[in-house]
Amino acid sequence: MDTTLIDILCLILLFLGILGTFLPVLPGLLLSICGLLIYKFGTDADLSMIYVWAFIILTIASVVLNYVIPAKTNQKYGGTRWGSIGSVIGTIVGLFLPIPLGFLVGMFAGVFIGELLHDSKDFNKALRSTKGAFIGFIYGTGFSFVVGVAMFLVVVLNMLAII
Repeated sequence: MDTTLIDILCLILLFLGILGTFLPVLPGLLLSICGLLIYKFGTDADLSMIYVWAFIILTIASVVLNYVIPAKTNQKYGGTRWGSIGSVIGTIVGLFLPIPLGFLVGMFAGVFIGELLHDSKDFNKALRSTKGAFIGFIYGTGFSFVVGVAMFLVVVLNMLAII
C-alpha cells in the first residue's frame, strides 16, 4: 500500500479517536493508538518507540481513570461507597442501554440510586454525589481528549519531520 494512503488512514484514525474521547459510539483512544501503531510500523516513520510506549501507558491509564475518577469525585462531594459502587455498576449496565449516552445515564443513575439505597431520606446528598460523579466524568474525558490530541500532534509533527 502507498505510504501516503497509510498516512491518511493513520490521520483519520487519530482524528476519529479524538472524537471518540467524548462520543461514546467510537472507541476513542483505541482508535488513536491503532492509528499511531499503523503509522509507526506501517510506514518508514522514524518515530521513537518512547512515544509509542508512553501513549500505550497513557491510554491504559485513561481507561482505568474513566472508571475510577467519577467514583472518587463522588466521594469528594459527600458520596459514600454505595454511590461509588453504583457508579461502576451503572456505567457497565448503561453500556447495554439502547439509548444515546447510555453509559453516562447509567453511571449517574447508579450513583444516585446507590446513594438513595444507602440513605433514602437524604435526596440532596444523592444529588451532590451525582454532581461529583459528573465532575469526575468531565476530568476523565478531558484527560482522554488531551492524550488523543497529543497522539495526533506527535504523528503530524513527525510527518512534517519536526520531531
